Amino acid sequence: MSDKRYSKEKLEEFKKVIIQERDECLKFVNMVNQEQKNSSKENSGDLSGYAFHQADQGSDTNNMEKTMYLYDSEHKKIKMLNVALEKIYDGVYGVCEICGELIKEPRLKAIPYARFCIACKSKEETKNKK
Repeated sequence: MSDKRYSKEKLEEFKKVIIQERDECLKFVNMVNQEQKNSSKENSGDLSGYAFHQADQGSDTNNMEKTMYLYDSEHKKIKMLNVALEKIYDGVYGVCEICGELIKEPRLKAIPYARFCIACKSKEETKNKK
């Protein structure tokens, strides 16, 4: 295991990226929450916003399912970004949880909540396929 760590300056850069990405996720989650609130008010009796044709109802349902899938994905991403922030505060951000080596900067820029270096992630995925 390596004892390498990113510098405080580099950790500060990563922190900004993580907070920005988390804020974007939160905007989406809050928007969906607001839409859900608004649609529940509409459910109180005004049926003019509802599709009565079967094909339209199917489209509405499909759109709702996509939105909920994205909502769930963004929620999970927020949790992973919060864990990444905790690692920054603990000074261990960017260290592979398996081998202890530093995760390469390009990987962290692409996936700021990455927990494993590419080599260990590949091994993990191969192991999970079996």
